[in-house]
Amino acid sequence: MATFADDFNRPDSSSLGASWVEVSGDWAIISGQLSPGNDGGTIILRAAGAMDSSDHSVQATIAATTAASHGVWCRGNSGFSSGYLWRNDGSEWTLFSVVSSTFNAIGSYTAAAAPGDVVKLQTVGSTIKGYVNGVQRVSVVDTAVASGTSVGIRCISSSAIRFDDFAAADVTAGAPLSLAAEANGAQPLSSSKAATLGPAAATEAAQALAGAKTAPLGTAVETATVQVLAGARAAALPTAAQTETARPLTVSISQTLSIAAATETARPLAGAKTAALGPALETDMARPLAAGSGADGIDHVTAGTPRTMWAAGGHRAPAWTAGTPRT
Repeated sequence: MATFADDFNRPDSSSLGASWVEVSGDWAIISGQLSPGNDGGTIILRAAGAMDSSDHSVQATIAATTAASHGVWCRGNSGFSSGYLWRNDGSEWTLFSVVSSTFNAIGSYTAAAAPGDVVKLQTVGSTIKGYVNGVQRVSVVDTAVASGTSVGIRCISSSAIRFDDFAAADVTAGAPLSLAAEANGAQPLSSSKAATLGPAAATEAAQALAGAKTAPLGTAVETATVQVLAGARAAALPTAAQTETARPLTVSISQTLSIAAATETARPLAGAKTAALGPALETDMARPLAAGSGADGIDHVTAGTPRTMWAAGGHRAPAWTAGTPRT
């Protein structure tokens, strides 16, 4: 199982060493990182050693980035005219299958590359997967490129782009995948490198349970009888938190009378009301009074006094003369 790794931790140089092939462009090591130069064209860097199989993975850390095409390549031929490319253009990660230098996008994940991103591409059979920072972002089934053992980097030549910690390894069933191996004269990875596990060599189905598992219960240590409740449980009510007094009414209720349903006019009385007079107690003819001194014995009476109520007077000395008014 082939592995390859380079952390570029060596003096600045325009020569990367025997473990690399500069397919195009002028690559260099600057401040412990890989620089693609500043020519402005598309350039390719390939690991000098090949993987043992077409099932392998490649990854690198993007130390610095800009809005230009840059990414990793695997299952390629020596000139990278075929294989798979997982790259960012400043706004999106795109997975390409490449056949005879014809690029065909087969998957994408919208996100700009950021300094420190770890980008990884893996090809196992027809399953092609792209990762960013250990998270799978694209997984497709593609048969356009069935074989190829070259790995490397393809990007625009720009001084704003830097790579670090490049690693590649075969993915072999039954063997753990280690990207931190020393191969082809490359520098070993530092202790901070993480190893990617390969697929499991075998799987097993869960066994069905047969029968039931039982366990005898032990004898109870102690038993107790239920106690009868005695008396009643009472609880004092707490003092009311708030009281309110009744409030007098400050308004009066009025009601509008409806219009009378009917009206009546007064009716005049018909006929006359009479009452029967009782019989007179006494009747008499009024007689004119004759004035006198009373010395002659004639009684003095008050005019209008009924005769029956005259008071007796003195003796009438002279007799009444016929025709003389009786006074």
